[in-house]
Amino acid sequence: MLSLRNVCLLRLRHFQGRTLSSDLLLSQINSCTHEDEVFSLVGRNKARLSEKHVGTALNMLWQLQKKRPLLLRTSDYIRSHSQFLTLCVLAENKVENMEDEAVVDALYSILRLNVEGHDSLAEVLVTEAWKRLERLSLPALSKFSMCLYKQHRHFSPLMGKVARIVDEKLDSIQDIRILSVLMVSISDVISQSFRDRLLHKAEQLLEENGEVHYNYAKRILQFLQNFKLRYHPLVEKCNKIFLNSASHLDIHTISLIFGLGFDNAEFRLVAKQLLSETIGDYEDPETFAKLFFALGPVAGSKVRERLLVTAARMAEEFSSYQVLIILKTMQKMKCRNSHLLKKMASTLHKHLDNYHLLHLIKISQYLVVLRCQDLELFAKLKMLLIGFLKSSVIPADTAATIRVLAMLPFCQAEEIIINKAAAVLPQCRLHHLNCIATALVKWNHYDQLHWQNSSELCVKLLQKLNDCGFQRLQKANNLNLLLEELTHQNGKWFEEVLCEETVATCQRLIDQITWSNVSQLSFFLIKTNYRYPSLLDRIASVTVENIEKIHPFEIYSILFLFSALNYDPPANEDFFESCIQHLTSNLSCFETHHLVVLGHVLAVAGYFPPVLIKRIFDVSFLSKLDAQLAVLPDTVKQEVSSYLMKLNRAVCLECPEFHIPWFHERYCQRVFHTSSGRINPLRQHVHRMLTEILGGSSYARISVLTPYYYEIDFECILDENKKPLSYTVQNLPLDDVQGIHLRHDMKDEGRRALPPGAQRIALEFLDSKAFSKNSHHLKGEPAVKKRHLEMLGYRVVQIPHFEWNSMVLSTKGERLEYLKKHLYGIQ
Repeated sequence: MLSLRNVCLLRLRHFQGRTLSSDLLLSQINSCTHEDEVFSLVGRNKARLSEKHVGTALNMLWQLQKKRPLLLRTSDYIRSHSQFLTLCVLAENKVENMEDEAVVDALYSILRLNVEGHDSLAEVLVTEAWKRLERLSLPALSKFSMCLYKQHRHFSPLMGKVARIVDEKLDSIQDIRILSVLMVSISDVISQSFRDRLLHKAEQLLEENGEVHYNYAKRILQFLQNFKLRYHPLVEKCNKIFLNSASHLDIHTISLIFGLGFDNAEFRLVAKQLLSETIGDYEDPETFAKLFFALGPVAGSKVRERLLVTAARMAEEFSSYQVLIILKTMQKMKCRNSHLLKKMASTLHKHLDNYHLLHLIKISQYLVVLRCQDLELFAKLKMLLIGFLKSSVIPADTAATIRVLAMLPFCQAEEIIINKAAAVLPQCRLHHLNCIATALVKWNHYDQLHWQNSSELCVKLLQKLNDCGFQRLQKANNLNLLLEELTHQNGKWFEEVLCEETVATCQRLIDQITWSNVSQLSFFLIKTNYRYPSLLDRIASVTVENIEKIHPFEIYSILFLFSALNYDPPANEDFFESCIQHLTSNLSCFETHHLVVLGHVLAVAGYFPPVLIKRIFDVSFLSKLDAQLAVLPDTVKQEVSSYLMKLNRAVCLECPEFHIPWFHERYCQRVFHTSSGRINPLRQHVHRMLTEILGGSSYARISVLTPYYYEIDFECILDENKKPLSYTVQNLPLDDVQGIHLRHDMKDEGRRALPPGAQRIALEFLDSKAFSKNSHHLKGEPAVKKRHLEMLGYRVVQIPHFEWNSMVLSTKGERLEYLKKHLYGIQ
């Protein structure tokens, strides 16, 4: 008995000693401060390493790397170390004994150390985690989904199973970090309804959590970008997080945020200041490429020049991806610096074989837009693109490749391209059809000019393509899916062939218009320029009924539609008042430049909410606007500046009680002096007819600037007996500057110069742009112009193009009689 007791005690001491030794080894691994310490422990204790030791060692190797700046990490050294191979072999052998979280942690660590996804250990760990998928905790599930995403298993059945579990457990997720990871990972395998549930859950968690890390906001933006979606409530919350975290953001994070399509002006301004202060700190190619991408489009002239010089100096050091980033940024900056472009083209020759298809498509587009002159480079791109085209099975890739081939210099519609296009047509969405059509139209035009023999093939394929487009529209039975296809639709082919049929399809699906798609539909209709009262009335009624559910920024799109088309729905006042009340209660949702555009849209419709007008014309607001315009694209800057001028003019004319001064005199002079001001043949022809009617050239002025800088085609003056008055007799100026008659005293001349009872006539010719495509109803902008000219004392005569060019006015005599009736007001 005593002997048995001694044996048991001996075994117990041995077990305790072994446990103590194991705990000590685990503690030593956790205390390591350098990779070599980890490897030393592994090398000395190979025989004693348990699955827990192995998992901890792999995790520690990543944690040590994580603490270092990106450029000082040594992943290559770790992967090539003999003891790392020992760890991997041991992990493979012991994976079944690992705890659930340990399996996922080990997979995450080796992938972060840049071990290839097809490595045997990575495959074993994925398989083992798959077996345990149903029992993984939510943190482990999110980390595992991130690993699958990093391995490009976006569409795998395994990712689908992860999505199913997330769907089942969504209500129990209370951690925005976990949710944001899962959202990005499963985004490629979820339905639209599940996507919307995730968005609402993210919105809820962001509201409930006080301080949120910017990485979580960054992932939410990535989720939105994956769907090409702009969900305003989440974008606003992400913007606040980024602004609150500005002092913690580095160049890598800022460039990633911009890369996700985030374009908030306030954040751009903050980023510009942060990056401009540290521009000299980035001398390695990787970091400089990110700096160039983030700072280039918002930089001032001096910083911009410095960036271009540095980019040219570093050109040969750039990797294939960095070259892509530089070219993308040059296109965004509209920078055609020939020296830098030659340098980048030279570097591209070395990297062309490293790009996959989508990168080659983007590079080709950038080079064409930037007007690269390297024909040898274009020839190589064409060869590579056609090579990819031959093996392409994805309709989107095929369509994009064909479109970009048509952009390349001297590229013709070869038989392989025509055949590939014909084969893929039945599978194409509307956007893909548009890409192929754009290419075919261009090739057909080129062939007709140069007597090539592929023109007939292009015409036949275009007819087949048209049929596919009509069939797709006729089969459409889901408005939401149709609107998704139409989001980025543009181009002459769509406009001329499918646009009317598309609007008719929307009208057929009118009962599917809801508060969730009403803004998207409005945005599409704005681009089409079609005026369908039934659709517009439905949009108005849905908007009023669901006004609280619709985000204020989406209300702006809806109002833009009605304002631009100059359309009054049945309950017009109720519609506009509901929208305005909702907007003015949520002005904080809008950036400064968006408020200016909103003010202009409402002014065109004849509404001037005091709270909005006073806010826009506040000195501090205008100062903030000036600062933010400096970091916005030139096209946006020009557009907003024009809208501000028009709004200022409208307020001065229609709301003098606001006491807003007219402060756009210099702006208007600059715009008109830099414009061509040339008189077109139609104006010259009509001017000769007017002089014939009125009795001489001194009785009519051509291309006149009115007070507040409206330009009108013709002006004349009739006395109280409707007889024309000569400008020379009345001593009125006829200063011709570039064909435009400028008034020196722009505000007062119209009031002081006319004899009693005389009337100033403004004669305007209206082309097709003044009307919607399917209606003779005047659109918003020309209607406002008429309203304002009448306030300035004019009688406005508007001549529509469809009347002037009609068969009724086929002779000169008929046109002279037509002009007389309108000038003299003869019924």
